[in-house]
Amino acid sequence: MEKILLKAETRTETGKGSARSMRRKEALPAVMYGEGKSMLLKLDRNEIQKLIYTGVGEHALITLELNEGASGTSEHPVLIKDYQREPLTDELLHVDFLEVSLKKKIKVMVLLVISKEPAGVKMGGIMQHRVREIEVECLPTQIPDKIEIDAGAVEIGGAMHVSDIPLMEGVKIITDPSEVILSVTAPKEEAVAAPVAEAEAAEPEVIKAKGKAEEEASQKEQKEKKEK
Repeated sequence: MEKILLKAETRTETGKGSARSMRRKEALPAVMYGEGKSMLLKLDRNEIQKLIYTGVGEHALITLELNEGASGTSEHPVLIKDYQREPLTDELLHVDFLEVSLKKKIKVMVLLVISKEPAGVKMGGIMQHRVREIEVECLPTQIPDKIEIDAGAVEIGGAMHVSDIPLMEGVKIITDPSEVILSVTAPKEEAVAAPVAEAEAAEPEVIKAKGKAEEEASQKEQKEKKEK
């Protein structure tokens, strides 16, 4: 797993005014939590936005290189616990980090990536991708960047479950094994073909019935004329 390094500094300023001032200077307020304590931080907004918005660092282990002023620098293994964004502009406003121990297993979500298209899709089927990430338990240093799944053998009417994911050394899958990751269904055109065919088959009978009614009406009219 590639090491993700992010530089940060401690801060003492708090409040909305201070946060706005930091963002104007391309910095971002953050907090690091761990072992019943918290530390106020500020970091480069562009660097952390790149990590989060590209999906690289949202579930990955990050090493915070913390500049503590006179105390020097220190490294802290962290995970992104939460973050806030401005709803209209999508601008990143604040990030919470969770410091973790490299010797203790943790539970995290990992992205699922389909590496091979199902055979059923190539045959005209429709794929329904239901589960896009799963929960795993492992040491922070063993967190997978992503889990690739080969769905090439899934045909129309078939499905792939969490239980089909190959075992990974040091990684335990927590998500229910029976969960369906993806399935392939028949094209919708086939589902509506039968009713259409039945309607077309019924049409001549309707026309025949209509013709019979017209013939009977004509015979009745001729009979009435003869009686007169």
